[in-house]
Order: sequence, then C-alpha cells, then structure tokens
Amino acid sequence: MASCRACDLRTLVAVVCGLLTAIILGLGIWRAVVRIQRGTYAPSPSIPTGFCRNGGTWVNGRCVCSEEWKGLRCTIANFCEKSTDSSFTFGRIPVGSYGSSVETCEKDTLNAGHPRATRLCHLDEYGKITLEAPKIGDCNLNLAILEKQIDNATANFSTISEDAQLLTTNVTMLTPENITSATKVVGQIFNTSRKASAEAKVVAVSTVSQLLAAREDVFQEAAAEDDNTFSSLVREMEAYSLSLGNNSVVSPNVALQAVALSSEDTAGSTGVRFTVQKGSSSSLVSGSTHIDTNVDSISTDAMTELQIWLKPLTSNTNSCSFIVYQNNKLFQSKTFTTKLNFTQKVISGKTDENSGDQSASVAMAFRPQHNPNEFKLHSYACVFWNFSKKDWDTNGCYKDGEAGDFVHCRCDHTTNFAVLMSFKKNYKYPESLDVLSTVGCALSISGLALTIIFQIVTRRVRKTSVTWVLVSLCTSMLIFNLLFVFGIENSNKNLSTNDTQNTGSNSNKKPQTDMVEPVNPTCTAIAALLHYFLLVTFTWSGLSAAQLYYLLIRTMKPLPQHFILFISLIGWGVPAVVVAVTVGIIFSQNPVSEWELKYRQEEICWLAVLDGKDFIRSPLLWALVLPMTIILITNVVIFIVITVKVLWNNNQNLTSTKKFSSLKKILSTLSVAVVFGVTWILAYFMLTDNDDIRIIFSYIFCLLNTTQGLQIFLFYTVRTSIFQSEASKVLKSLSSSAGRVKSMPPVLLPLRLRVRVYSMLRAWPTLNEHFRLLDPSVFTEEMTLSGSDQTEVLKE
Repeated sequence: MASCRACDLRTLVAVVCGLLTAIILGLGIWRAVVRIQRGTYAPSPSIPTGFCRNGGTWVNGRCVCSEEWKGLRCTIANFCEKSTDSSFTFGRIPVGSYGSSVETCEKDTLNAGHPRATRLCHLDEYGKITLEAPKIGDCNLNLAILEKQIDNATANFSTISEDAQLLTTNVTMLTPENITSATKVVGQIFNTSRKASAEAKVVAVSTVSQLLAAREDVFQEAAAEDDNTFSSLVREMEAYSLSLGNNSVVSPNVALQAVALSSEDTAGSTGVRFTVQKGSSSSLVSGSTHIDTNVDSISTDAMTELQIWLKPLTSNTNSCSFIVYQNNKLFQSKTFTTKLNFTQKVISGKTDENSGDQSASVAMAFRPQHNPNEFKLHSYACVFWNFSKKDWDTNGCYKDGEAGDFVHCRCDHTTNFAVLMSFKKNYKYPESLDVLSTVGCALSISGLALTIIFQIVTRRVRKTSVTWVLVSLCTSMLIFNLLFVFGIENSNKNLSTNDTQNTGSNSNKKPQTDMVEPVNPTCTAIAALLHYFLLVTFTWSGLSAAQLYYLLIRTMKPLPQHFILFISLIGWGVPAVVVAVTVGIIFSQNPVSEWELKYRQEEICWLAVLDGKDFIRSPLLWALVLPMTIILITNVVIFIVITVKVLWNNNQNLTSTKKFSSLKKILSTLSVAVVFGVTWILAYFMLTDNDDIRIIFSYIFCLLNTTQGLQIFLFYTVRTSIFQSEASKVLKSLSSSAGRVKSMPPVLLPLRLRVRVYSMLRAWPTLNEHFRLLDPSVFTEEMTLSGSDQTEVLKE
C-alpha cells in the first residue's frame, strides 16, 4: 500500500511537471504559429512591388526616377540613345546634361583619363529630344591653364567656357584643386565687366551644375584652402541672374530665373512668387520652375517642393531674380556639418541694384527631403548666407511655423536662404518582453537564486567546499537574467513621442549637424553589463566543461594547486578585458557623440550589428559571437566525450533494472548538457533566410534558454539527496500538524473539505519514506572528488 502511495505521488509530480512543460511549449508554439500567420497573410502594401520601373523608387507617395526616365512609373524615356559622331562614341545621355565620350585622353597627356569630347542632349523648341554636335577638347589643356588664360584681357570666353565644361564632365575625377580652378574660371565668365557672351554664360551654368555633383569631401577640402572663391562665384551668379530679363536657365543641379517688374506687380501687399515643383527625378528640368507676379502670399500644393514669396520695400524695383541650388556645396559652413545624403536646397532671391537697400519682406516654404519611414525631422532653423562671416546666420530670419509637409520661414532682407534641418532616425522600438520570455526568465531567476543558496547553506552538511564553478556560473547567469528583464528595454522609447517639441519651438537656433544621435549612457552601461555577464556565463560554462573533463576522464588525478584562484581569474577577468578592449577601440575610433551607437543598438540595450560593409566590424560579431562559438565547440566536444566514455558506458555491476538505468543516464546527460549550454547551438539555426523556420527556432531557443536557470535548479538541487532529505523533514513537520487539524472543532471546516484534508495529511508520513522521486543515477566506481557537486550529481 505504501509503495502504491509513493507511486501515486510520483505520478502526480510527473503529471504536474508535464502539464507545466506542455503549457510553456504550447504557449511558444501558439506564438510562433500566430507570428507565421501574420507574416503569411499580411496585407499587401498600397503600392505593389515593381510599380516604379527602370530603377525608380517609391518615396513620399511618388516614383522618383533616375535622370534617364520620367513619368508616373518611370516608363517615359528622358535620354538620348547611344550615338557615334566624328569617331567618338557616346552612351546614353540624360536630357539637359552633357555626355562624355568613351574615348579618353592618353596617359602621356595632361588630362589623362578625361573624356576627349562631350555632347549635349536637350529639348528643342518643339519639345523633341535632340543631340548637339560633339565638342572636342584639348588633352593638353587643364583647368589650371584655363585659370591663367581667363585673366587675359583678350581671352576667348566662349572657348574657355566650353573647355571648362568639358574638363568637369567626369565629376569622379575632380580634385579640390580642380574645383577651385573651375570655380574661378566660371566666376570670371559671369563677371559683367568681362562681357562674356550669353552663350558662354549658359555653358558656365552647366559647368556649375556639374561641379555641384562632385563629392562633398572634395568641396570641403577646396573650401579649407580658399573659402573666398565660392562666395565670389555666388555673387557673380546673382548679378548674372538679374540680367536674364524674363528668361530662365535650368541645369540638373542649378536653375536661374528672373522677371521684369512693373509698378503694379509690387503695389500694395502684392509681391513675386518663385516656385520649384517636383519632377520625376531629383534633378531640375526645364519647366520645373515658374514665377507668379502680383500675388500676396505663399501658396503650396502637392507638387510644390520649394517656394519663396518676395515683396520689395522700395518703389523703384525694376527686376527680381531667383536662383535655386540643389545642394549647399557652394556654401561650406564651419558650424553645420552634414552626414546624410538628404539635399539641403539653397534659394536666392535678389532685386535689381538701382537701390543699395535690399530690404524686403520674404516668406519661404521648404519641403524636407527625407524618407519619413526611416527618419523624422528633429529641429530646423531659418538661415541666410552671411558673406562677411562666410557662414549661415539667423539675423533677420525667423520660423513661421509648419503646415502639412512644409516648414515656413520669414526674413526681412534678400540674399541666399536655406533651412538647416536636423533629422533623427525613426527607430522602431520593440514591444516589451512577452509572457513567454518573462515567465521563463522569472523561473530561471528563482531557480538560480535557490541553487546558489542551497550550495552555500548545505556546505557543511555535504562536508565539501562550495562548488565554486557552479556557484559562479549561477551567479553570472542570475545577474544576466535580472539585467535582461529589467534593463534590455531602452528608456528612449518613452521619449520618442515628444520629438515634435523641437520642431514646433519658435527658437531659431542653428543645429550643429543634420543627424541627431540619441544619447542614453544608462542604456550603454546596461549593454556593456549584459555583454560582460553573458561572456562570464559562457566562460564559466567552458571552465565547468574543462573541470568535468579532468575529474571524470582523468580520474584520480588531482587538480593543480591554486586551481580555484586560477579559474576565477579566467572566469571573471578575461570577459572584463574583452569588454574593456571593445569599448575602448570603438570609443577611440568614433566621435564622442556617435560612439555609443557603434557599440550598442538604439532599439534595445544590446550590442550593435552594423549595416552594409561595416558588418564585419560589428562588436556583436567579434566581441561575443566569436568567443561564444569557440567555447560552444569546445563544450560540445567535451560533452560527447563524457557522454560516450562515462555516462553511457556499460556498467556490469549495475543492480537497477535496465529501464531505470537508461532513464537515469538520460537525466545525467541532460544535466551535463544544461551546464555546458549546448542548447545555445539553436541560435545558429536562427540565421536561416527562411522566416518561418527562423521563427520556429527562435521560440524553441527562447523556451530552452530562458528556463536554463530552472533546469540547473532541477538537475543540481532537486535531484540531490540532501535536498530530498530536507524536503522530507518539511513533510514531517507538515504531517505533525495533521493532529492539530483533527482536533479542530467540526464546525470550523465543512465536512467534505475536512475529510479530504485529513486523508491527504494521513498519507504524508508514508510518502515521506518514498520521496526519492528523481533519485540520481549511481556510478559504481567510487570517485572521491572534493569541490565538485556536478560530479556528485552524476555519482548519486
């Protein structure tokens, strides 16, 4: 009868454990299935894949085409086909641009590698795409020589302008010296005192457009050598724009347009409005700009990209001109740095110089050029270019609020205007830990804490020293789990909804850069601690494997002297060195404001995974995955050796039944696998490209590894004879209270409940004698190995 009751208790415990396991596994499988279904039946985007053709991309509700295509879906040709003329071959040339010949200057010439000829593709007066005749250059003529020639009073400006345009066609080969020389040459062509022809000046506008396509760093180096050249060119272009009358000159990266004014055009509160409209591509094209006179305000629509309204304050204004630059490369600021590829357009508004007073009422509307899915506007400032400071200034300009997709500015004078915008990456912060992760980590934290307490409290009873390796492993894992549960979520997540406060502020303070990196030292510290304690956990796991190898495989061979001190230095010290070196290298190679996000992620407080070419430099790869992989490989090899040679080695002296022996061998194998961290191998299966398979392995990985602390508690605490003995004492104390329950007045308990409680407590003394539910397996070889409860678990 007693054995039957013991069997019933074992069955009850097995059923309870099975139900808990089934619930956790079911929860994980259910979450995985829901995740897969959401991915499978996700609604299709509003714009189907492949809507934009010929390399076009869907940005801000429209297809942005390359320069060679236009139209709603980038299906209308906007280029001249490949051609051959005068023994020169040309590839496709976008409309409004010059194309370079395939033939280049030979190596022994001054312009080695530069094209020998260029050819213009443009629209004729009937709107037909037309190719002009090739313009052949001189391979022994460079921009430095042109710079000297332009100073000659009898210089042929038309020829020099064409040569400068040809020499700047290949922008990838331009150097800072080339930029400076070309800027000086075209500046002299625009100079009204040099009296260059109108055709030469139109070609010079194309040269400026080509220069604006050069790399940003080339302009920065050129400005560092001579910052007066760019300012001179801008002034000369302003003067030239006033001479255009009612005409315009448009190139891909710069456009000039002027209008002659009458007294009615600026009478009362009316003024002049200049509008830049969206095109199929990011380049300016003919017809993308227009001027309205006798209007009283800004008036934007869905196709407006940039708009300026100007009201001269003097009555003798006869003309007004505008220039729009696609970027700010001619305006090299010392106080504002650019990191993103978003274009910062600059617009110039100027009245004729019959009066030296350039006071005016100016209103502007700028549409920020960014992808709202990836970035959001953080702050902006309305500025103008101060020629005396050679930098952006806010004097006389102020914000005029935001409306729709535009930011508005007002200024009280005419000059070159811009809006300096700073953006913040639109991070997608994950949701808080789900129920599965929280429950698993809570069970692990409880199990690890109980295991540590058990190892320390029962030290004298076991008559052995504390198992230092197991305690260290549990301690590091416990701290890691606590940090993971309470610190993995970035507190910036709660601040992301307040970012609009900066843009709505009336303060017109200049930002220092166009990219604002979020700062959170606390999150960085937590990421470093998580990095450290996970490395510590794996290091102690490797040390545990090494210790078991010496104790079980090299039996009876004593451990080296000062073994505990030696492994402690390795277990706690080596990970600290790895983390310190990683943080030190990243901090030394990046600016102070950027290094944090080179080490950690912003979405969560964890190590960063860099994109693109920088992936190989990711701290997650070198400072965590690599050492983890080495330790895991070592642990798996030792695990196989111990399993084959010790755990599953046939024992002829075994007295238990074959079935019971096999069960205990399985439990012993699992106990070793848990400490060795073998289940972390599943992380590598999560690297597959198949989303469904990755999700399934992610949840299996989560189930097994978030409960690793609970598994250690079950295998290394619950299975020990001391724990079971102490549990028996608890049962005895509970059974002794059965008498007190029997003496209670009958009226205090319902009859049915009293009978059930009485019957259950009467059974406890008998069950106490048979409490060995998970009696650990027995090795017949006696191994007296002090200081290793892992060996004790395998022995018992």
